[in-house]
Amino acid sequence: MREASHIVAECLNHVGGLVRPGVTPLDLNVAVDNFITKQGAYPAFKGYKVGRHTFQYAACVSVNSAVVHGIPSNEPLKNGDIISIDCGAEKDGWFGDGAWTFAVGEIAPATQKLMDVTRESLMMGVARARVGGRLFDISEAIQDYCEMHGYGVVRELVGHGIGSHLHEDPQVPNYVPSPSEGFTNLELQEGMTLAIEPMINMGTAKVKTAKDKWTVITTDGKPSAHFEHTVVVRKGGGEILTK
Repeated sequence: MREASHIVAECLNHVGGLVRPGVTPLDLNVAVDNFITKQGAYPAFKGYKVGRHTFQYAACVSVNSAVVHGIPSNEPLKNGDIISIDCGAEKDGWFGDGAWTFAVGEIAPATQKLMDVTRESLMMGVARARVGGRLFDISEAIQDYCEMHGYGVVRELVGHGIGSHLHEDPQVPNYVPSPSEGFTNLELQEGMTLAIEPMINMGTAKVKTAKDKWTVITTDGKPSAHFEHTVVVRKGGGEILTK
């Protein structure tokens, strides 16, 4: 998992350097695919199935009001856009998963603040991934910080366990759920591996699925930011593998 996660981190660092006006999400997807493959790993999202739908790309590339699961398009990025790149790598049967939101050229101060707060909330969640704590400690840290800034915390999509599968139990919500929602506030134990990934909207928390039946977008059309790390639960707080 360290190897797979390191590949993801290096990939996001590399591809983030390619983000600029005029580049297309498809260009960035190809860069992700090539980078992960050249490291001797497999792009974990490529061929991922949800029901009858199969994702054909190495990365989810979500622009502006697209929250997550964006299908890479050939529409060039414009100055002022923001773009989330989410990718995973499988190495020798083990997985790493990470995402980062990048600015395209010069962006509005309000959009930069959304990105900053979302990234900071991720780090607050990571700090709460400590032995003896509870899963919802992570959720509470993220929710409180983002809602304090007036942002919408997406409910329909959550983080997850990760290991020999890309998505495993437990589900890791970015808000404290009610008992009726079916999440388990389990005790965090040494060595647990979690993908913590706040998805935070500038406006309403409400989202919907786009016409492509894959991309999740904000209902009000306002921007959304997404940051994700693969993390190990430790005594002093989470150890980031995708750093």
